[in-house]
Amino acid sequence: MEKIVKRIQSAAPIRVCDIGGWTDTWFAGHGAVFNIAVSPYVEVQVTVYPRENGNRVTLVMENFNDTYSLDPDNIVYDRHPLIEAAIGTMEIPGDCALNINIFSKAPSGASVGTSAAVCVALIGALDALTPGRLTPHEIADLAHKVETEKLGLQSGVQDQLASAYGGINFIHMHAFPHSSVTSLDVSRDFRWELERRLSLIYIGTPHSSSEVHKMVIADLGEDAGKDPRIEELRRLAVEARDAVISGSFETLGQVMNRNTEAQRALHPGLVCEKFEEVIEIANSYNVLGCKVNGAGGDGGSIAILGDGDAPKKRQMIRSLEEKGYSSIPVFLSPYGIRVW
Repeated sequence: MEKIVKRIQSAAPIRVCDIGGWTDTWFAGHGAVFNIAVSPYVEVQVTVYPRENGNRVTLVMENFNDTYSLDPDNIVYDRHPLIEAAIGTMEIPGDCALNINIFSKAPSGASVGTSAAVCVALIGALDALTPGRLTPHEIADLAHKVETEKLGLQSGVQDQLASAYGGINFIHMHAFPHSSVTSLDVSRDFRWELERRLSLIYIGTPHSSSEVHKMVIADLGEDAGKDPRIEELRRLAVEARDAVISGSFETLGQVMNRNTEAQRALHPGLVCEKFEEVIEIANSYNVLGCKVNGAGGDGGSIAILGDGDAPKKRQMIRSLEEKGYSSIPVFLSPYGIRVW
């Protein structure tokens, strides 16, 4: 058996209820986003061995039951491009061999920033191989560059920042991609009640966030950042922040509903028929708000804020599951990227 030099663990949360999404993009120019970091976490384990003749990096994609080797000095982005590009971005010491295991309980394409969380967790773990430790903001920035610069994908900045920082966040993007993050300081009781009221419903159809972005960009045309629909989304992020600071679940729910309406106005394809069915069923249980997560489109997930009646929430979830939708249990994550 090969001798293990050390084992590095990292974990990073996903995010839900992203109010103001779409304003954190290059075409919006500047923006504001409110979001909530939650588990299930993306987990990365890097096992370090002495380098001998053979493979320098073995990648284990546990969710896909896929294991293969690659050379970090000559990577072709062909099997899991995001992971491969992240590995190619980092400095891998020449005297070691790595076994990298990646796992997430969140389904792919759930529009909760899972790909960003994978990239954040992986970069954080690989950074621990060398003495210079990146800050959470630097990790988020590097993860964003992997998607946009190395792979040429469309991506806002909020997913990486939420995963790196954790907590309930208000993100102010001064000028793409430069942003500041304010973690909202709320009472323990509010956090617990928010966690209890939140539901995350997956409609069962993975989607490509980058492709949805292209569709919206084409529809917005030039001067997208000045479009009234983008300006409305910026305002909603501020209102969500203020609702949480004031402790008003009712106001937060109203903002969630208005944000989903703003997504419909941005492009009718962002709120598909399955989302409409979920919203209709949820409203029959008097929920306070529904927010289609992330870019939306023909797949992904939706965040639902209940009225506080726990038995009613459980009945709503049962009704949605009878229609073929999946409930993903979520818990608020006060922590962002963790490496140990």
